[in-house]
Amino acid sequence: MTRRTRADRTAGWIAEAIATGHPLATLPPELAPRDRAEGERVAFLVLDALGIAPCGLRIAGDVAGPMIEGRLLPEGATAAPLRHPVVTAALVGVLREPLDPDGEEPPALSALHPALDIADRRFTDAPAGVAQRSADLGGLGFVVAGAPGDPTAEPIAIGPASITLHDALAPAAAAARRMGGLPAGALLVAAGLSKPLAVDAEGRVALGFGSLGMVTAQLA
Repeated sequence: MTRRTRADRTAGWIAEAIATGHPLATLPPELAPRDRAEGERVAFLVLDALGIAPCGLRIAGDVAGPMIEGRLLPEGATAAPLRHPVVTAALVGVLREPLDPDGEEPPALSALHPALDIADRRFTDAPAGVAQRSADLGGLGFVVAGAPGDPTAEPIAIGPASITLHDALAPAAAAARRMGGLPAGALLVAAGLSKPLAVDAEGRVALGFGSLGMVTAQLA
């Protein structure tokens, strides 16, 4: 009988929380991941436990984690259920070419989507530290993406501000390379590109991305 590792046991707890919808209490010291690498390993083990294959990588601030196809929603969709939603601007790049782990060139994109990232957590209290936040799928909730736009557009408007494509996607590309690279067609999701956005009285949130268009989402 194969002995389950610490990361396997932690992943089992988080996978159960996702499958059942029941939040977790703070992980006990004997299960809490000790560093970023262990936390990231736990996140991918969670997907293994649930039988889900990642479709790319998402980064929000200093935390990277797997992107899941079932968590990518179209413009105007309802993102639910979520317990602790935090909405920020995001960009979704579709890789035209593989992202080589040893490469240094900017990622080559076939499409670029404006998006709203709606982060969430599987814990009753916000996980402390990058290790536990990484294990919690990097805070992945849902990503509501608009129609694809020009992947070479510069700069990219985000509400009243703007950002270059390099500044937006470089951290996600670096994290993906650190984790072994990505194939062509995979997604690079850069979240947290704005301060948290307010939701109106009807549970709706919207943000303009200049020439890339408007993205709206409904939170139930």
